[in-house]
Amino acid sequence: MSLQAFFAQNVQSELTEEFVVSERFKEDNGASIKWELKTLTESENEMIRKSATRSVKGKNGARSTETNPEDYVAKLAVASVVYPDLQSADLQQSYGVMGADNLLKKMLLSGEYANLLAKVQELNGFDRDINDMAEEVKN
Repeated sequence: MSLQAFFAQNVQSELTEEFVVSERFKEDNGASIKWELKTLTESENEMIRKSATRSVKGKNGARSTETNPEDYVAKLAVASVVYPDLQSADLQQSYGVMGADNLLKKMLLSGEYANLLAKVQELNGFDRDINDMAEEVKN
């Protein structure tokens, strides 16, 4: 085995996959539009996790950190969606929201959103249920 197989230039770094998030979004010919999702590195995941983590005051004034699992998975999903462009001001305006995470929640039905989160989790190599992952992030 060669160590060169692990060199950055020899590794497929970003994988993408198409996924029908909702049957409600149709092309002109009536076919369901596939969304494009990408994998994230652990560095990207760590930045997302940190952005969903807040310092909280505990008993006797002790400070600790707490990660909001809903915020974390929403940001994880946003970072994984390549198409449609969730950052598009026009798309956000059409739904009357600001922010890509708010857009996803407005665009999708509850079950569609849950399916997207599950697919993002699977694509990024998480083997556990999204609720288990959120629970782990809390601790």
